[in-house]
Amino acid sequence: MTVLEAIQKSAEFLGKKNVASARLQTELLLAHLLKLPRMKLYLNFDRVLTAAETDALRELVTRRGRREPLQHIVGSTSFHGLEIAVNRQALIPRPETELLAEAGWQFLLARPAAEAPTALDFGTGTGCIAIVLAHQCPRARLTALDVSEAALALARENAAANGVAERIEFLAGDGFAALGGAGGSRAFDLIISNPPYIPSAEIATLEPEVRDFDPRAALDGGADGLDFYRRLAAQAAKFLKADGRIMLEFGDGQAAGVGAMFTGEKWIVEAVREDYSQRARILIARRGEI
Repeated sequence: MTVLEAIQKSAEFLGKKNVASARLQTELLLAHLLKLPRMKLYLNFDRVLTAAETDALRELVTRRGRREPLQHIVGSTSFHGLEIAVNRQALIPRPETELLAEAGWQFLLARPAAEAPTALDFGTGTGCIAIVLAHQCPRARLTALDVSEAALALARENAAANGVAERIEFLAGDGFAALGGAGGSRAFDLIISNPPYIPSAEIATLEPEVRDFDPRAALDGGADGLDFYRRLAAQAAKFLKADGRIMLEFGDGQAAGVGAMFTGEKWIVEAVREDYSQRARILIARRGEI
């Protein structure tokens, strides 16, 4: 079977399994298997796959047909140009979260040059946000917090692989309690987070790639999806410098609720930014009176 025939047959199979962008998914799997850039497949359409390659591709496509995420099959994903390893212990980074990370590093870069700005990544998961902030702002010092030890192990591996581990402190614990004290002594320039925001009852309706493979703890935001925003609005100010910022990603239709929650706790909402689909997605706020 040639490369082109393998792509055609595999894409047809994935299409029948309701996998979106079946041809693209097939090409990415085959490129991974052959260790080629995807576009080079087009220069090798007539190449005949070996029996071993055919068997290996069949296994990869079968897994994808069971709706296992492509990122889990190949073992990693790209996040702002950095390779981030993924597994079932943490949420797969989404493209929208790149916009949150970008807002974060732009803020850190604008801090006074004489300072080493600090940031807390609340619920770090794979570590993708903290790693990108450290990569883009070499002066910055990061604290990456997560309740899951398994997620933190993955985040540490990713930080090491991307050469920024020495500038990230990894902390295990349930929220701000892991920082100790009542705040002030651990005040950050930036608190940044992509917390769980799916309403509990909606998780069963998600695509299988998300519902069955992302950890539920990284998805479940409580009955209305806003539990973590309540917590952040009520507790985060004590851990933020007076001129610092909090930046949060939130879900579709949650802008008004999240904004009201923060203004109700005396935060000053500076901006609500849109994602690539022009949906409100990121809240940026600063401390009011504590």
